[in-house]
Amino acid sequence: MQTVQIVEVGPRDGLQNERNVIETSDKLQLIALLADAGLKRIEATSFVHPRWIPQLADADTVARHISNRVGVEYSALVPNKKGLERAIVAGLKEIAVFMSASEAHNKQNINKSIRETYSILSEVINQAVVAGIRVRGYVSTVFGCPFAGDVSIDDVTRVMEQLFKMGVYEVSLGDTIGIATPKQVEERLTVLLRYFPVEKLACHFHDTRGTALANVYAALTKGIRVFDSSIGGLGGCPYAPGATGNVATEDLVNMLEGMGIATGVDLHRLLAASSFMQTKLGRALPSKMLSFKQRGGY
Repeated sequence: MQTVQIVEVGPRDGLQNERNVIETSDKLQLIALLADAGLKRIEATSFVHPRWIPQLADADTVARHISNRVGVEYSALVPNKKGLERAIVAGLKEIAVFMSASEAHNKQNINKSIRETYSILSEVINQAVVAGIRVRGYVSTVFGCPFAGDVSIDDVTRVMEQLFKMGVYEVSLGDTIGIATPKQVEERLTVLLRYFPVEKLACHFHDTRGTALANVYAALTKGIRVFDSSIGGLGGCPYAPGATGNVATEDLVNMLEGMGIATGVDLHRLLAASSFMQTKLGRALPSKMLSFKQRGGY
């Protein structure tokens, strides 16, 4: 049977765009519910400065108080050396670094050029590897930029090459504003797979235009077996105008399991986690499966 790994980014990418601050205890409960559902890779928070993302100001507390489960890997986004130091103190064994394939988006997102970002990330990754911490890389705007429009595949390739040379073990290809189509996904992956092993690539699709699951399918046909998703379809980038939530984890699991592809995730428990988050946020989430359940289905 085919299998797929799901990287749950809800506690970080999912919540970072929420205006109403979620209690730390609720974030920890969400993470526990996600682990209960069988998710083995969970991005718990981000060590960015609270001024930029107030929602994640409790990153240190969240990271220190996660109820560790055997076989579950917890990670956090790290923007710089200071963030790495916080991650080490918190005891995390994996971090993620991020940058954009678009010069315009990179400057808007982290106020640095791509060249300036290389030197910062190189130091972070080197120190993380020495400390025995695994490093994952995110590349944003792989399929289009809200500021510059089209992003060339050559620009994407160059950024990925640098990240792999620095020592990341995996690169997640981000459709930051949910603009990708299945045809574009197939075409881009065809090129990238000439240079990078398929087992080192993941995909991160937003559902802004309702094409996220179709894009997942296109990536599956090219051999991708790692996908990022967010509980309830939460998410959005504060520095990418128009970007809405990630593909909902429960929608992704439902599709994959229906195709005979094993995820190791319990959909019933996943929906319980989604319902919990919806109650805490006090609004309907974009998840199709959660809506279906509430209408009496499943």
